[in-house]
Amino acid sequence: MKLYYSPGTCSLAPHIVLREAGVPHQLIKVDLRRHQLADGTDYYAVNPKGSVPAIETGEGVLLTEGVAVLQYLADQHAPALAPANGTLGRARLHEILNYVSSDYAKAYTPLFYLADGASRADAERPVIAKLGYLDSLLADGRAFILGSQFSVADAYLFAVTRWAIDFGIGLDAVPALKAYMARVAARAPVRQALLAEGLAAHGA
Repeated sequence: MKLYYSPGTCSLAPHIVLREAGVPHQLIKVDLRRHQLADGTDYYAVNPKGSVPAIETGEGVLLTEGVAVLQYLADQHAPALAPANGTLGRARLHEILNYVSSDYAKAYTPLFYLADGASRADAERPVIAKLGYLDSLLADGRAFILGSQFSVADAYLFAVTRWAIDFGIGLDAVPALKAYMARVAARAPVRQALLAEGLAAHGA
């Protein structure tokens, strides 16, 4: 299996899941600014959307969009990382995956594209609000976002929450989320994925 990725982006989530599941895979790094692979290949020729993650299965089929990729990997290779289809648990998985991919990830957009002279405090405000919401979910003592078991949702939530730390937004004000990030960061497959992408192992 091939994973098209860019370090530290949403593609970190399926990278973690591949390692959690022990699935042999090839990492193919994408320069998202130039939309090129390391060998100069036009990435749009691989994925017309130009985004990551994208996975190519052994049959040469390309699958894109993080939420779809994560659930496919769980269903095909790591059923322990997602509740069964048709259950309330699976609906809760959809709920948090959609929240992370839409509301939460998009809250960072003003920080990624902060214009000269724009207020950084204003750009941080939506992210801080989302961090507070996530902290409130974890404040009941659950180990992971859906409960006691690590799931593909945790890989995704971890990947996106790292952006807050990268932007200098500390997690001291959200202690349950801070502790959660440390728990996820301590998992061996997570450490392996971070190392392979050349990323700092922060998260606590």
